Order: sequence, then structure tokens, then C-alpha cells
Amino acid sequence: MASKATDEGAKLIFAPAGREAQGQAEQFTKGFLTRSNLDATSPIRQFHAWFAQAQQSDLVAHPETCCLSTAALPSGRVSSRVVYLKELDARGFVIYSNFGTSRKAADLATNPWASLTFWWEGVERQVRIEGKTERMTREESQKYFDTRVRGSQIGAWSSRQSQVLRPGEGADDGRNELEGWVKETEEKFRGKENIPVPEFWGGLRVIPELLEFWQGRESRLHDRFVYTKKQDGEGWDLERLSP
Repeated sequence: MASKATDEGAKLIFAPAGREAQGQAEQFTKGFLTRSNLDATSPIRQFHAWFAQAQQSDLVAHPETCCLSTAALPSGRVSSRVVYLKELDARGFVIYSNFGTSRKAADLATNPWASLTFWWEGVERQVRIEGKTERMTREESQKYFDTRVRGSQIGAWSSRQSQVLRPGEGADDGRNELEGWVKETEEKFRGKENIPVPEFWGGLRVIPELLEFWQGRESRLHDRFVYTKKQDGEGWDLERLSP
């Protein structure tokens, strides 16, 4: 007979609270956000300010970590993954990845819209970004690729991201196939100091049309402000949202 925990309809997780199996969630008490605290004209400058504060706070280990979400059309099926923000400029937010075989590549081929979400728990802040995407030029991608350690460069060439790895003999669950590709790449670039960026790999810029800045508050009455690009493309509207 199935145990109670696995009975149909039984809750496997209910109201968790940190390390406790169940309890009251902690209150957000570290700050507040008003319109006067925000850059009135530039959400990019506002993000840069918050990012710098997160970096300098010693409370956020990796402020560059964010969740990238894409959606395929016509199904509308959404996929998400954690990535690193690598660049920010006046035009938008840049991440780097495989755009040949990956799920995100397939999604973006049908739908250029994407979103990024940053969660900085140590300072109880969240930033949510929505916008259209564009690929960086190969020259731009090479500049970043050159900063990566050689092993990561080899890895970018080797991985056929999201492709199924076929199990081999014995206990091999498919890892050997990946390691075989790595060996092929190492041999390809043996003795070469500079490795070119793969054509299928590079930068993706999210050009924002909406940015939301969220500051946690007590009783879940959070402060939320959203910048929305004006219809003429010139400037931003700034509004407070209900939590």
C-alpha cells in the first residue's frame, strides 16, 4: 500500500519556511521604496545603482545571477533557466549562451520576447525585465569569449546544448559521449593560443520595454514600481503597482 505521503491528493510540501518543513514565512523588513528613491528618467541607471548596492552589500553572493524565460510560439510553452548577466549598456542586458541547439534558441526563433528576473534575497529586492532580444555581433561576442578560461572556451565548442546524450556500455549514462566531444575539441585547438568564438555561441541582448523594481515589505505589502517604455519610444512612464 502506498504511504500517506504518496497518496493521491496528499501534499508533499505545504507552507515551508526556510529550513523548516512548515511554519510562518519570514517578514521583509530591510527597506522600503518610494518614487523619490528612483531615477525618474532612466530605469537602466536605476538598475545599475541597485546592482552596485547588491555587489557592495556583502549580502548577495552573485548579483549577476538571473532567470531567463523564453516562450515558444504557437504553443506559448514557457521555459526558464538561470544564467549570468555579463554586460549592461544603454541598450540593455546581455547574457551569453549556445544559440544553436539549445531550448532557448528554439524558443527565440519563433518569439523574440524574453524576460529576466533578478532575486537579491540578502537585500530583499527583485528586478523583473521584459523586452525583445537581439543577437550580438560575432565581434562583440569574441571580446567576451576572450575573457573566459580556456576550459570554458573548449566547453562552449564541445557541448551540443540540450541534445540527448546516449548511454554507453556499463555504468555510462551518457557522460562519456560529452567527454568524447571535449577531447575532439581539445585536439582541434591543440597548440592554438587563441580560440575563436563558435558561430552558434554568443551574446543575447534583452532590450527592455518594461522594468519592475520590487522591495519587500512587512505583511507582503511590498513596494513595486514599474517603468514602461512610452509608445513613441522616447522616455518611460513610471507607476506604483499594488503588491
